[in-house]
Amino acid sequence: MTVTVYVPRDSAALSMGADEVVDAIVKEAAARKQTVQLVRNGSRGMLWLEPLVEVQTDTGRVAYGPVTAADVPALFDAGFLNGGDHSLAHGPTEQIPYFAKQQRFTMCRVGVTDPLDLAAYEAHGGLEGLRKALAMAPAAIVEEVVASGLRGRGGAGFPAGIKWRTVLGAQADQKYVACNADEGDSGTFSDRMLMEGDPYCLLEGMAIAGLAVGATQGYVYLRSEYPDAQLMLSTAIARARAAGWLGDDVLGSGKAFDVHLRMGAGSYVCGEETAMLESLEGKRGVVRAKPPLPALVGLFGKPTVVNNVMTLAAVPRILADGGAAYAALGVGRSKGTLPFQLAGNLKHGGLVELPFGATLRTLLFEFGGGSASGRPLRAVQVGGPLGSYLPESQWDTPLDYEAFAAVGGLVGHGGIVAFDDTVDMRAQARYAMEFCAVESCGKCTPCRIGSTRGVEVIDKMRGKERDRQEALLRDLCTTLKDASLCAMGGLTPLPVLSALDHFAEDFAAD
Repeated sequence: MTVTVYVPRDSAALSMGADEVVDAIVKEAAARKQTVQLVRNGSRGMLWLEPLVEVQTDTGRVAYGPVTAADVPALFDAGFLNGGDHSLAHGPTEQIPYFAKQQRFTMCRVGVTDPLDLAAYEAHGGLEGLRKALAMAPAAIVEEVVASGLRGRGGAGFPAGIKWRTVLGAQADQKYVACNADEGDSGTFSDRMLMEGDPYCLLEGMAIAGLAVGATQGYVYLRSEYPDAQLMLSTAIARARAAGWLGDDVLGSGKAFDVHLRMGAGSYVCGEETAMLESLEGKRGVVRAKPPLPALVGLFGKPTVVNNVMTLAAVPRILADGGAAYAALGVGRSKGTLPFQLAGNLKHGGLVELPFGATLRTLLFEFGGGSASGRPLRAVQVGGPLGSYLPESQWDTPLDYEAFAAVGGLVGHGGIVAFDDTVDMRAQARYAMEFCAVESCGKCTPCRIGSTRGVEVIDKMRGKERDRQEALLRDLCTTLKDASLCAMGGLTPLPVLSALDHFAEDFAAD
């Protein structure tokens, strides 16, 4: 009897020796004359268990992890091909509490299927949204997305449907869909996991966006630090094109939409939509002044939908299930789910997809398991390197855009980085300013010069100079926030001021 064994090809699993585990399983199975079918799936998101090996049994998939090549003979001895007990066994995968408590929507196929298997994608609900969209008028597709309440998952939280409606109404001989896959925020990896674990989902979402606004060409702008995602996406695009999912005749509809992959060059600021468009055009990645908006004058001067990976990947199921079903999830104006990413000093780092409204405390302790060091958690940064540092008094704030903004926070891309009580918040504030100075595109003076001056001011906050330098630092932050051309400089004050406001004692020491 052939037994199906799943071993992730996600880059996190690869970094922990997943390929070596596969080689060991193949070798051991041959030696024992047992027939094994290996499927290279995406990651389930329980990163502390990678490589997570799953075995298909009569009662479902059983998980073992973290597995090393050296563990494989003992797993065979324990009868793991039949779900046998072992010290690395976790029981049925979907009953592991970390996974069972989630509500997977966008990431529903990630970790379940071979990411490049066209038939497996369709068998698990793929193309349902695209087929529905092909039978709808463009305006009807747009209004379904409007009704869903989907907001941009790249950080700004702008309603996706409103952006699409603007592009649809623009008159032009050519329109584009640009996917921002330049996932550069610290502690974020959901885009990478989706592209490596379910790339057809992104391509389907882009095709639906193209049908909705009248665009026939799409571009994925992928960060250069993601070589595994590059391989997966380029292969997926080629296979989707060969299968007729992309190209001049999408699914035999007579309608055209194709996707092209372009690699970034390591610039953080190219995560900003207009700098990304400049880079896509082959220019230096420098922020454009707005207006005009990219929805009207975007890529190559044409109307362009610019959304990030998580936004576009949510679209297929929104079309398949209806916008109302998506809008029923979440709280307030924050509709649907968000794949939160747990990183930093946490026992159980990984990906957790939940509807908006969960609290930071729930994510840190119910999912993250508290600190990896065993020491008390002290500060949590949400929303990337430009997000606020939140003290424990704010950990019960619901994770939604408006509630976080009310306490001076930023949900952003859903990245969560935890620090225990050994953290030096003065050093963290200095890092935020230094990060801005290094990554600034240099176009506007507040960001280019202000961030450099900010580092110098923090270094002078000693002894008798502390109060005077703090006043200067706060004034500088006001200038950065109000006068910077884009969010690079405009958001840098968030981590700095939150560190000053909530962890003032760290700035008092000489």
